[in-house]
Amino acid sequence: MGQTLAQKIISAHADHNVEFGELVIASVDVCATQDGTGPLTIQEFKKLGLEGLKNPKRTILFIDHAAPSPRKELSNSHNVIRNFAREYGATLSDIGEGVCHQRLIETFVNPMEILVGADSHTCTSGALGAFATGMGSTDIAVAMGLGKTWLKVPSSFKVVVNGKLGKNISSKDLMLYLIGKIGADGATYRALEFTGSTIKEMDMAGRFTLANMAVEAGAKAGLFETDEKTYDYLKARGRAEAFKELKMDDDAVYERIIEINAQDVPSMVSCPHTVDNTKPANQLCDVHVDQVFVGTCTNGRIEDLRVVAEVLKGHKVAEGTRLLIVPASKDVFLQAENEGLLKIFIEAGASFLPAGCGPCVGVHGGILGDGEVCLSTQNRNFRGRLGNTEGFIYLSSPYVAAKSALAGYITD
Repeated sequence: MGQTLAQKIISAHADHNVEFGELVIASVDVCATQDGTGPLTIQEFKKLGLEGLKNPKRTILFIDHAAPSPRKELSNSHNVIRNFAREYGATLSDIGEGVCHQRLIETFVNPMEILVGADSHTCTSGALGAFATGMGSTDIAVAMGLGKTWLKVPSSFKVVVNGKLGKNISSKDLMLYLIGKIGADGATYRALEFTGSTIKEMDMAGRFTLANMAVEAGAKAGLFETDEKTYDYLKARGRAEAFKELKMDDDAVYERIIEINAQDVPSMVSCPHTVDNTKPANQLCDVHVDQVFVGTCTNGRIEDLRVVAEVLKGHKVAEGTRLLIVPASKDVFLQAENEGLLKIFIEAGASFLPAGCGPCVGVHGGILGDGEVCLSTQNRNFRGRLGNTEGFIYLSSPYVAAKSALAGYITD
């Protein structure tokens, strides 16, 4: 019997062919934590009484969620992380380097690896053909020390997308469309495995967006086969030698097969306060937007910023609407500057924050006022996500976000 992508990767790390629902001990290639979860992870690691990290150079500590720090308590937490990295030889990604999930795909994670991170959107790296999943701080502490983790082998949903997406329709629209169909808990503890002609033609940026939001349907991981696009991405990032082939078996058993015609996908928006509360953008033209936020680990890549710049060029953000742009990493920021995108953004009236999570988690920068509406390219719109339980968050693609920033209301 054939294996799913999830089974293949986990089997390679558990030293036997694994079955759905089996509890296994698997070796871990990369461990990651960030400034929200890092201090607790460090505390739990020290409780274990281990002499050191199993793989220091591939234990990555990120300071990205409150970067730069907005208050002294968080500054002290940052120093806990920095001191631990120095003491144990871990890799530190400090303020301004970028969002952990973007940095992981840029620099640290490769096909057929297992990545565990103390952040739910760790699943982003699944687009590289890695089994990447979020876990609690204690589990990450154990993995850091032992180089192993325990997990239950998930069954998989096969998401087959065929056809060509419409003009200005992106992977973000596709993912919101899928989540609207199956619900925010529709794939709980499953692996979403994406395939079909649409996926094969999709660039890596689009695949990263789909993998990133797999957890918004409850999934344990979002996985893709590796191909020439995967190889080209790794080569461009200086690690072509890390490429490994990963393909679905024709006789693999899937719990569910979901088929989507790409031509059926419109510009989509998630409405407050759940990601699966989705509607076509053209049904929301009565919603005034106080703030538009472009960035995050979902849509803060250079491909996303190019889309926004193309829409904004020669135009001004609507009066009464703020536009905030936060590149996902330092490399993205530099590339945007080299391509002249920052000048377009500034002339249109946009503001910037350093590469990082920005307002996404509601800690600093771009916090909403009572009753204000933000249209964001992030992945979550839970009540209070942008720092105010009285705010309203809508989610969209970068294209819809840019068009709406010019209009002052949601539009495609």
